[in-house]
Amino acid sequence: MELNINGKSVQADADPGMPLLWVLRDLLNMTGSKFGCGVAACGACTVRVDGLAVRSCVTPVAAVAGKQIQTIESLGTADQPHALQAAWIAEQVPQCGYCQSGMLMAAAALLEKIPKPTDADIDEAMTNICRCGTYQRVRAAIHRAAGAAA
Repeated sequence: MELNINGKSVQADADPGMPLLWVLRDLLNMTGSKFGCGVAACGACTVRVDGLAVRSCVTPVAAVAGKQIQTIESLGTADQPHALQAAWIAEQVPQCGYCQSGMLMAAAALLEKIPKPTDADIDEAMTNICRCGTYQRVRAAIHRAAGAAA
């Protein structure tokens, strides 16, 4: 199966029903997206598909063939972090860090859709679960990144 991941055409020998998360992690060795719950509740596996935040643990790979898939691996670089990554560090969002790749991808989808989100917009879009409870820092980081993107 041919997939477009992070702007590149990639071949994956996968059963069409295999969840995208396992194609990314097990077949393509892209381990930034995490397995959390397996039922689309926690968001640790969030990637972007055609710009939208998608829970990859329940998304069959066949459903994303021909679409633009973006993973955390392409959000920014060490030399040029994405505005969200810089804001995450400035606001000291990560604690354990496990949920952060999914949080960042959901936040990136939000900012693409709503460049200057309100607290209500953030609360509605950010349905990812953080066991460390850094939700106030996540909100502050999204506002910071929105200001940096201006």
